[in-house]
Amino acid sequence: MTTLTPGHGPQRTTGSTPTHGGPALPQEIRLVTEVPGPRSRELAARRTAAVSAAVGSSMPFFAHAAGGGVVVDVDGNSYADLGSGIAVTTVGNSAPAVVQAVTEQAARFTHTCFMITPYDSYVELAERLAELTPGDFAKKSAFFTSGAEAVENAVKIARAHTGRQAVVVFDHAYHGRTNLTMAMTAKNMPYKNGFGPFAPEVYRAPLSYPFRDGLDGPTAAARAIAVMDKQVGAANLAAIVVEPVQGEGGFIVPAPGFLPAIAAWARENGVVFVADEVQTGLARTGAWFASALEGVEPDLVTIAKGVAGGLPLSAVTGRAEVLDAPVTGGLGGTYGGNPLATAAALAVLRTVEEDGLLARARQIEELLFRRLRALADRDPRVGDVRGRGAMVAVELVAPGTTEPDAALAKKVATEAARRGVVVLTCGTDGNVLRFLPPLSIDDALLEQAFDVLDGVFASA
Repeated sequence: MTTLTPGHGPQRTTGSTPTHGGPALPQEIRLVTEVPGPRSRELAARRTAAVSAAVGSSMPFFAHAAGGGVVVDVDGNSYADLGSGIAVTTVGNSAPAVVQAVTEQAARFTHTCFMITPYDSYVELAERLAELTPGDFAKKSAFFTSGAEAVENAVKIARAHTGRQAVVVFDHAYHGRTNLTMAMTAKNMPYKNGFGPFAPEVYRAPLSYPFRDGLDGPTAAARAIAVMDKQVGAANLAAIVVEPVQGEGGFIVPAPGFLPAIAAWARENGVVFVADEVQTGLARTGAWFASALEGVEPDLVTIAKGVAGGLPLSAVTGRAEVLDAPVTGGLGGTYGGNPLATAAALAVLRTVEEDGLLARARQIEELLFRRLRALADRDPRVGDVRGRGAMVAVELVAPGTTEPDAALAKKVATEAARRGVVVLTCGTDGNVLRFLPPLSIDDALLEQAFDVLDGVFASA
C-alpha cells in the first residue's frame, strides 16, 4: 500500500502501534497538509502571545499524538521521530507498560513527598539501578527531577565526600541550565549568554575528539590529565564529570582508552569520577550505560531523560559511601522521585528487558551507520559519522576540510521537518545532525526516513 503525500510522491505504509485510549498509529510518514498546517499556525500565533520568546522549539508543528516511531501533529500529519524528545522516549512514546503503571499509581496517590511519607517504588527503583549501573560494589541512589539537578547534586555529593571544591569538566560539554551546570556547560549561545555570573571552581580540560584532534585515547587522556594537574591540582579536585558520549556537544565519542585512563587517574588521586549518562543511559547506546562499553565503573552516575518514559525523574546512583557523605536532609526535593515517575521508571526497565531493547539499539546502530556511511560516500559535506547504538550523528563540513557547516545542518533539519522527518541539530558549532530514534521504531520506518533525508541532502 502507498499513501500519496503532497509534494513528496508515494510513501510506504509500514505497521501500526497501539496508543493508550485511542486507535493505532500507522508507522509511516504521511503528510496531508503543508508543514506547518493551519491548526499548527493558529497555535503558533497563540503561543507568541502567551509563551516567553526565550523558550524555543525546533519543529514548526504542534504534537497531537505519538507512539512507536511517529509523531502526529494537530493537522493529521505523521512524522518519523528521529529525536525521541531529545532521547527521552527511548521505549516509545506512551509505551503501554508505562501508561498502565502511571495510571495505576495515579489512582492510588500522586504525591506524598518521599521526604515526608516514603513509598516502595522509590526504594525498588534504587535497588534496580544499583544492579544495572556498572561496578560490582555496594551502591545507593537519590532521586530528583531533571538531568541538571542530578548533575548539580552529584557535585554536591562529591564535595561532601572529598572535602574539596574544584570540579573538572570537558570541552564541548553540556550538563544543564542551572547556575552550576551552566558553568559546567561549554557552549555559550544560547545556554549561558547573559546569565552570569556563574558558580566558581569549575575548570575545563580538553576532550578526546578523534575527528578533529587525531589523537589516540591514551595520548588524549595524558593531555587532559596534564591540564588538570597543572591548572587545578589533584589535591583540590572533588570531581571529574564527563559524558561517555557527548550529547549537545556533538555526539563526540572519545577515542578508545580515553575514559579508562581518566577514571584510573581519578581513582589514584581520590577524585570522584562522575559519568553524566543523562543522554547515554538506559539502553540508548546498546548497553544499560555507555560507561560499560569502555569498561569504566564510575563512582557516580547521573541518570535522567530515558529513565521514566517522559515523566520528570533523575537520579544519582553510585558508591554507597559516597552517596552517604552529605548530612541527613542534605539531599532531596519536593518532587524528587515522584511516585508517578518512579512507577514509570520501573515499567521502563521492564520494557527494556522484556522487549530486548539493548539488542534493538545495536540493530538500529547497524542500520544508521549503513545509511549514513553510504551518504558520506556520496556527499563530501559529511565529514564524520559517529555514535553508539541509537545515538548516532553526522558532522557537516565544507568539502575536503573540517570547517563546520552550521548553515547546512540547519537547512537539512528544516527541510526534513517539512518532508516529514524530525531530526535535531547539535554541536558547539551547530554543524552536527543527531539521530535519536526511539527503540520502538521499526526498520521500515527508519529506511523511509533516511530515503527522505537522502532526498534532502541531494536537493540542499
